[in-house]
Amino acid sequence: MAVIDRQLPQESRDRYLTYALSVVSGRALPDVRDGLKPVQRRILFAMFNNLNLTPSHSHRKSAAVVGEVLARFHPHGDTACYEAMVRMAQDFSLRYPLVDGQGNFGSLDGDNAAAYRYTEARLLPLAIEVIGEIDQETVDYRDNFDGTVTEPIVLPSRIPNLLVNGATGIAVGMATSIPPHNLRDVCKALIELSQDPEMSNSKLTTIIKGPDFPTGCQILNSRKELDDIYATGRGMIRMRGDWEVEEEARGKKNIIITSIPYAVNKSQLVEKIAGLIVDKKVPQLVDIRDESTDKVRVVIELASGAEAEVAMAYLYKHTPVESGFPVNLTALIPGSTGACVPQLLTLKDCLREFLTFRQTVVQRRLEFEKRTLEARIHILEGLVKIYDALDEALKIVRKSEGRTDAAEKLKARFKLTDIQAFAVVDMRIYQLSKTNIDEIRAELEAKLKRIDEIVKILKSKAKMLEIVRKDLELVSETYGDNRRCKMVKESAEIEFREEDYVVQEDVYAIITSDGWLKRVRQTNELASTRLREGDQILKALPLSTLDSVVFFTNLGSLFALRVADFPSSSGYGDPVQKILKFKDGETIVACFGMKASEGKQGELAVPGSDLIKENDVMTLVSKNGVGFALKVTGLEAVKRNGKRALKLRDGDFLAAVAPHDKKLALFTQRGSGLVIDGKEIPVRDSAAIGVSLIGVRDEDRLVSAISFNTSAKLLLTFDSGKTSDLASSEVLAGHRALKGNKVISRGEIKMVQRA
Repeated sequence: MAVIDRQLPQESRDRYLTYALSVVSGRALPDVRDGLKPVQRRILFAMFNNLNLTPSHSHRKSAAVVGEVLARFHPHGDTACYEAMVRMAQDFSLRYPLVDGQGNFGSLDGDNAAAYRYTEARLLPLAIEVIGEIDQETVDYRDNFDGTVTEPIVLPSRIPNLLVNGATGIAVGMATSIPPHNLRDVCKALIELSQDPEMSNSKLTTIIKGPDFPTGCQILNSRKELDDIYATGRGMIRMRGDWEVEEEARGKKNIIITSIPYAVNKSQLVEKIAGLIVDKKVPQLVDIRDESTDKVRVVIELASGAEAEVAMAYLYKHTPVESGFPVNLTALIPGSTGACVPQLLTLKDCLREFLTFRQTVVQRRLEFEKRTLEARIHILEGLVKIYDALDEALKIVRKSEGRTDAAEKLKARFKLTDIQAFAVVDMRIYQLSKTNIDEIRAELEAKLKRIDEIVKILKSKAKMLEIVRKDLELVSETYGDNRRCKMVKESAEIEFREEDYVVQEDVYAIITSDGWLKRVRQTNELASTRLREGDQILKALPLSTLDSVVFFTNLGSLFALRVADFPSSSGYGDPVQKILKFKDGETIVACFGMKASEGKQGELAVPGSDLIKENDVMTLVSKNGVGFALKVTGLEAVKRNGKRALKLRDGDFLAAVAPHDKKLALFTQRGSGLVIDGKEIPVRDSAAIGVSLIGVRDEDRLVSAISFNTSAKLLLTFDSGKTSDLASSEVLAGHRALKGNKVISRGEIKMVQRA
């Protein structure tokens, strides 16, 4: 056994590149000329050439097709081969199907086709156009995988199949995703481009207005977006299902979905909408049922008084009723060496490559016809030569010792070629009549005339293009149909408002000290609500499900959460970390309710209130007594990962939050208190470090901040659980940064609240 010394990186690279090239050129990407992948091309060729499954013949078992394709052309799995054939028979997958399937070939609901031993198939008339003039030497052939038979490299398609039926595939390092288009539009664009090769992409998009998906839907892209997609070969087609409102008896209304976006599974779509209805995510909807037959008809019952547009706006955002189709116009094009290479194409590139290919096919077809005519003319000329000496020719044949001997003698006597001599010998006696000779001379004259025409056409590119145009016109007239997709020039977008989809309910938004959240109806007793062992209620805010809660955390962040997103639970609820993106060690310091109807008012927060509004000014103080007053803005735009409210020095954290007012009382854990004037606190519009508001002694930290107007009664809670009343007048009033005075004689303060 020979040992080949190779470096592992080099060997791995070579083998991987070989594999990648095989996948790119032999499996995943379509050819720009016939728009087919190898497996599709082999299926059509085997059905036409080997099994004779033309539209005029009966169906045959799909198993026979798969077996023939695998045995002769496609050394891969039977499942992949059968699935490729099934897709070519599905009118919801291909805009113009190529295979006439009989039996269960799947459905729009994602049902798989029956096994190939149960289904039958034959070619559709359109597939014959894709196979084209294959018997006229219009394309090259190559050996199959074992060299026993040959197969066409490409089919001489009269149909611009790449754009008409589209293609999707994933190769190695590249992919393709070509949407289907309307046959009439594509043929018209090809004809226009053949007449004006300098036509721009933007001009072509006035003819090919956009994709035309087999399921029918609305296309929402603007003209500029489509121009960019077709000019670059990349982009996203935005699709939306068609719907209408249907009125029933007693004023009841239903939404009827009549089409869905391409490649969307209808049953999964119905299931998704049903789940939203069950979870009460869309209160405007009551029920859904699928009444589809061969046409899509999904019925969604509207609640009394509900607006269909509002309900559909939610479905657009949260279901595949509106979805996208990624465009990637990558295909194989013939290279200079003859091998195909992958390339990202523009719309004009796709059309130009097809026109070039069809010109080549027409040229080879004419050349084949010319050769055929010349061969026939050669025989006819031989027959004409012997016309005046028929009797002599008959004597020669009669006296000969066989077919070959007769041919040799005729050849010598009349100066015929082998082909002409054998043609004379093989003629029947009645064909030597005067009438038949007249027909031969007429045929010879007609064929000579036709050859002259072919020679003139072959010398003129314009005349060949005229033949291409006539073929396209005939195809368009025979197989073309109206567009199924509607181009929505200006789609009236419905404003999506979260509050439209929340069932209004008066609840308590409960936040516990350990950071657990839940909501319960206000009819429930707060005292009986379930809490984890050792936990207690930090705040129970009486709000509506339309309202929100604003949180301030120890790491200086601000979060906002809709009450409707609080888990409705009779149990413990959920930890805040499950709902909001808290960092490790992040905890809630303070929380405030924000009314939906008041969220944009600009009034100052009321001291002692648990409510906050947009543009309120809140005083933030860290454990080291550093802080400032923050003007709170953009609450509705705060995402689940929050935003920075207070910048903190190393080792510091946010300890207290209070509405900004004329006075602010600050208290430390070891009993120091200080009242400062609100004017001394700087107000900022964005996060900052702040200034020293109270001097906090070593081993001490700030625990509470209470704002008030002129005076306030305070309630001190100690670590021991005991409480004590305190008047604000008993606390030292001074400038900021002072250390304050002692307000307790012993113990430590846990927190301070308004009495």
